[in-house]
Amino acid sequence: MSKIEIDYKNQLEENIKTHHDLYDISVDVTEVIQTIKKKLKRGGKLLFCGNGGSAADAQHLAAEFLVRLRPHINRNPIPALSLAQDTSTLTACGNDFSFEDIFLRPFKALAQKNDVLICISTSGNSKNILKVLKEANKIGIYSVSLLGKNGGKAKSLSSKSLIIPSNSTARIQECHIFLGHFILEKVEDFLSLDI
Repeated sequence: MSKIEIDYKNQLEENIKTHHDLYDISVDVTEVIQTIKKKLKRGGKLLFCGNGGSAADAQHLAAEFLVRLRPHINRNPIPALSLAQDTSTLTACGNDFSFEDIFLRPFKALAQKNDVLICISTSGNSKNILKVLKEANKIGIYSVSLLGKNGGKAKSLSSKSLIIPSNSTARIQECHIFLGHFILEKVEDFLSLDI
């Protein structure tokens, strides 16, 4: 067996083990799904944010809520957007204020009573994530954080934290996208008939 094949097998086994560890948070995932359903039924929307690969995951999940995840489920769009706005907004905010405010500014402009803030962070320590979570707490917006490692500082600032018990950024991100897809699928099941 070549070194690449050995590495492939080892990383696949690590991926499977990390996903297996998600059994431990099934009760929290259920609570998140039920809360999102309730908030959407009351007219709320989902506001996603993350940095780097997590920004891509935030946009990816927001798009699937707006459009659809499964081709055989034809339902109305579920209101969702990424707080990583267009490049003009991001660069203006970074230049005129601070990179730490790139999620805070659109959140303050767009967040309303029944919205849900969904933060995606492998470390849980990004200053722009912490700032938006503090604002969510201040104005009473329910927040869900998909985190890794030990959850970082975001763990204590989130209404609900779903923590991937791994130190590998790749494994954490792989589990984050699984969780996002599962949550969406269940929300879609609940709401496809009555949104």
